[in-house]
Amino acid sequence: MSSQVIEIDCRGLLCPEPVIRVRKVLEQIEKGTVVAFVDAGAPKENVSRMAKSMGYYVEIEQIEDGFKITIKK
Repeated sequence: MSSQVIEIDCRGLLCPEPVIRVRKVLEQIEKGTVVAFVDAGAPKENVSRMAKSMGYYVEIEQIEDGFKITIKK
């Protein structure tokens, strides 16, 4: 059984909206990977901090128009 990968684009959203949206997706899946696209600054910091505090593996990659945060549950 393969794990699902869900992408969510939160670029252009102000905090706390990116955190709320990513957390909602994480709570809805049993196992898998969530890839969140966020802006620099507070969205990047807050989404990654929230996922780490929930005990998930977090990888951050800078992309042309923001950051790609990969969260493995």
